[in-house]
Amino acid sequence: MKRKTNGSGELTPHERYLLGVRRGKLIVRLWQILLFIAFIGLWELLTAVGWIDPFFTSSPSRIIATIAELMADDFMYHIGVTLLECTIGFTVSMALGSAIAVCLWLSEAAQKIAEPYLVVLNALPKIALGPLLIIWVGSGAKAIVLMAVLICIIVTVISVLEGLCSAAPDKLLLLRSMGASRLQLLRYAVLPSAVPAFLSVLKINVGLSWVGTVMGEYLVSGAGLGYLIVYGGQVFKTDLVMAATVTLCALAALMYGAVALAERLYTRSKNKRRAPDKI
Repeated sequence: MKRKTNGSGELTPHERYLLGVRRGKLIVRLWQILLFIAFIGLWELLTAVGWIDPFFTSSPSRIIATIAELMADDFMYHIGVTLLECTIGFTVSMALGSAIAVCLWLSEAAQKIAEPYLVVLNALPKIALGPLLIIWVGSGAKAIVLMAVLICIIVTVISVLEGLCSAAPDKLLLLRSMGASRLQLLRYAVLPSAVPAFLSVLKINVGLSWVGTVMGEYLVSGAGLGYLIVYGGQVFKTDLVMAATVTLCALAALMYGAVALAERLYTRSKNKRRAPDKI
């Protein structure tokens, strides 16, 4: 594909701008990689020379060796358990929270009534409900998933409701003047305007769902990465704790990357629809 020039072989201002943007992104990515490599290298060096005791902090090489040993055992089973619990909690909280937000938008009275309760529930430390969750649904995966849902759902309701209320007043007024019902307003104006808020809360809930899942596994679990972290801490196996923690970070990063990719694809398709047809 040939670059557009201004006729003299030089790049056009638009091409120079795009080239600068690409170079800026590349520089940021390189710095991110270099900082990560420097951190890992310094960590390994300090433990190798004895300035840091690996008994307390482990080391990158020991973490890799521990993960390799766990892979030969039942590590994938623990990963699968935590990933399934987190995915269910994430999906349920997004679906249920979005549905509640839509219902609150449809009824202004319900929205005003629920507002103080949403604020209080959002500020409530959910970990305090852990013993009650075990009493309500029993120990096991149900309590863990419910903990993840409780962590995420209030944030979802508040964020999605704010997105629904951010629809352009002029567009709503125009549709009302044409006789549109509240459901039609929701379909043609409100929901499209709330998509950015929905995508934003997706990214927020990626982290919150992992927090809720691990918190639940801390309380009651017989398998999962949270269980390995608790067990490793109890028997002073720092390598096991760090290996499970690193795996959690990797899984959360992959999940966040999938959501970010979905957001980019949506933005790209939206821009294509807005672009004028070429003659």
